[in-house]
Amino acid sequence: MALDEQLVRDITAKVLRELSAVSPAPCSPIPIPVGISARHVHLCRKHMDILFGAGGQLTFLKELMGGQFAAAETISIVGLNPAEILKARVLGPLRSATQVEISATDARNLGILAPLRDSGDIGGSASVTLIGPQGAVYLEEGCIVARRHIHMSPTDAARLGLKDKDIVNIHVGGPRGGTLSNTLIRVDPTFTLEMHIDTDEANALGIAPNTKLELQQRSSQC
Repeated sequence: MALDEQLVRDITAKVLRELSAVSPAPCSPIPIPVGISARHVHLCRKHMDILFGAGGQLTFLKELMGGQFAAAETISIVGLNPAEILKARVLGPLRSATQVEISATDARNLGILAPLRDSGDIGGSASVTLIGPQGAVYLEEGCIVARRHIHMSPTDAARLGLKDKDIVNIHVGGPRGGTLSNTLIRVDPTFTLEMHIDTDEANALGIAPNTKLELQQRSSQC
C-alpha cells in the first residue's frame, strides 16, 4: 500500500527539524587582534655593555606581553650596503643571545639575506653590525625575518581548540585582503591573544594597527 503523500511530507519535515536541533551550527569567524611589529633588537648582557656602557640598564618605555617591554634605547643596524643604516628599538629584558628582527624589505635595503625564522632560531642567520652610543658589535649571526605568529594563553588555546605550534590560516578582509597561511600558534600563560605580523605583511594587505583579523577555526565552545 502506498504511503499518503502528505504523511511522507510530514515525516520528512519532522526528521529535518530533529536533525537541525542536534547538529551544531557553524561557528562565526573568530576575531584575532593584530599587532604590527617594526624592526627591533633583543640584546644580551655582553652586547648591552659594549653598546651602552658597562653595567648599562634599559629604560622602560612601554609594557609588552610575556614580560617584555619596549625600551627608550635605540641602536643602528648596518649590513653590506654602506649607504643604508636602519634605526631600531631595543626590547627588554636582556636575553641570553642577541637577536635582530627586521622585515624582508629591511633586509634588501641592508644588502643581506635574513632568513625567515621563528623567534630564537638564529643559528646560521644573517650577519649585521650594531652601533650604539658607546660602541659597536659585529654579529656573525642573529638577524632574522620573524615568522608571523599568534600569541595566546592556554585558556584561549583550549577555547579555540588549538595547541602550541599548531599552524592556522588567517583571513584578511578589505580591498587588499587575502589569506595569511602558515601562521604559527604560540601558547604561554603570560601571553594575551594577539597576532604579530611585520610591516611588510601589514602594508601588503592593508592592515592597520588594532585591526581584528579572522581565524577560520571552529571553537570547542561555540
